[in-house]
Amino acid sequence: MKATLTTHAQADAYTSPWPRSQRAKRAMWVATWALTCRWTPKPFNAWRIFVLGLFGARIHGRPFVHGSARIHFPPHLTLHDRACVGEGVAVYCLAPIELHAAATVSQEAFLCTGTHAFDDPRLSLQTAPIVVGHNAFIGARAFVLPGITVGANAVIGACAVVTRDVAPDTVVAGNPARPIGMRGASPAA
Repeated sequence: MKATLTTHAQADAYTSPWPRSQRAKRAMWVATWALTCRWTPKPFNAWRIFVLGLFGARIHGRPFVHGSARIHFPPHLTLHDRACVGEGVAVYCLAPIELHAAATVSQEAFLCTGTHAFDDPRLSLQTAPIVVGHNAFIGARAFVLPGITVGANAVIGACAVVTRDVAPDTVVAGNPARPIGMRGASPAA
């Protein structure tokens, strides 16, 4: 079931809903990642995970995060053992994002926990968490909208736009993403 969007109060469309202290922490995070992690090769994963933990990410076991990943706000990120955030992935965690054990987010995919209330003249920010289940796979350049749960062992096809929860073991593809099969099932003759 898709999570309910939380609407954040804003004075107008140009004012941030986040307190100044949180914006300052975010600026420090962006600078630190750029200077200490973004340029590092794959074998430096332990260092990147350490830096994410320093900035509040919840780390369980030994996940992998590519240096070119773009993580918006680490305190909203939870990574479990062997979860993988691939090259160029955008983890836009305005709300919590959790990647369970062995979940993979492939190259240039976008996990987006934020949108706007387009019926509101202030365009108030709306957020909802994303959960990616155990051993799920999100294909290259896929886009996952706010409030989505991707079930365990599910597969999101490349360039899919996920607008609804994905059941465990289900393979989805397209825009909007639709079920096209089951993981491990042999193709139809």
